[in-house]
Amino acid sequence: MKGVFDRTGARQTVALAVFLGLWEIFARLGLLNALYFPPPSRIWLALDALFTEGSVWPHLEATFSAALLGLILGVVVGVVLGAAAALMPRLAELLEPVMTSLNAVPRVILAPLFVIWLGIGLGSKVAVAFILVAVLMFFTVYTGIKEVDRRLVERVTTLGGGRTVLLREVYLPSVTAWILGNLKVSVGFAFTGACVGEFVAATRGLGYLLSFAQSTYNAALMIALILLIMACVLVLFAIAGALERRLIHWR
Repeated sequence: MKGVFDRTGARQTVALAVFLGLWEIFARLGLLNALYFPPPSRIWLALDALFTEGSVWPHLEATFSAALLGLILGVVVGVVLGAAAALMPRLAELLEPVMTSLNAVPRVILAPLFVIWLGIGLGSKVAVAFILVAVLMFFTVYTGIKEVDRRLVERVTTLGGGRTVLLREVYLPSVTAWILGNLKVSVGFAFTGACVGEFVAATRGLGYLLSFAQSTYNAALMIALILLIMACVLVLFAIAGALERRLIHWR
């Protein structure tokens, strides 16, 4: 099995190298417009300059702060509201239509509204990340509890288990797997929300840098920033994956 993965990784590496090599050659020969498709060497220089000059660190800090705060708040609020709605039908009658409405539209379109309400500082970026994650976590927990085998619930109730016992012994173990299974998606949503909020209006952040690169037609910087954002999200994916494997190894 390890040999199969090694061969797959080798083929992917060769394919990527060939693609980048052809891209570089075509750009240098003028077959690609360097203004719109800069060669990989120029993209690398733009990325290297961000770290060499040290200008990227305040922007990374701003984006990570907004994304992580939005992620934490979104997970906590989404889990609490989802559990409450699943266990209290009357509350579900109020919450489910609101969450369904929010889920029916691209929630990033709320970013300009949050900027109006909260300004161009950290708060509006946290709000965008929060709303993306909270809605996802609400439906994750709400659906997870609803999908619990009713026969198991009835047996625990018959044996004298109250709501607290059901929550601790039945619902929580089941929902934990659902939450951790969607944690990677939540991480991506939080980072997306932070970057979109910065792209709309900000004074720093990776989204702000993207907006600046777009306004100056600096395609090399834009692609470098996109690659940097991808790398950051993949690192967070790896952390979330490790956490998932550690916490639900009992499965």
